[in-house]
Amino acid sequence: MTTTLKSKLHDDLNAAIKGRDELRSSTLRLTLTAITKEEVAGEEKRELSDDEVLKVIAREAKKRREAAEAFAQGGRAEQAEREKAEGEVLAGYLPKQLSDDELDTIVAHAVEEAKAAGAEGPRAMGAVMKIVNPKVAGLAEGGRVAAAVKRRLQG
Repeated sequence: MTTTLKSKLHDDLNAAIKGRDELRSSTLRLTLTAITKEEVAGEEKRELSDDEVLKVIAREAKKRREAAEAFAQGGRAEQAEREKAEGEVLAGYLPKQLSDDELDTIVAHAVEEAKAAGAEGPRAMGAVMKIVNPKVAGLAEGGRVAAAVKRRLQG
């Protein structure tokens, strides 16, 4: 039995190939390869759950963002655009990311919670992150979350 998300990726790949959408088909092909790699990585081959597939997609999307930044800094605009476009294809499969306001609200509550437990100031970073991370898993990138927590703790 395949996961629904993985079969959706397969269906979308076939549609992209039929539609001669090179960007989409190569992005989905690479992502499905990463999923397969993950499935055979352990002791025995297994099917990934939709949540695990989402983690692989998020990891692949993050790689594209980082590569796009690196290419842009290296003055290779064409490759940067390509990586960015691939990242956008993958973003379509991920849950909608939290807005800055939504993230700040969650962080503010976590800071209050950590304060109530006796953790304050810049040293509370770890305690606050422990509270925030499960709440924003998959909805905001780690770096963004850490920056929001830092801002709030310094304020």
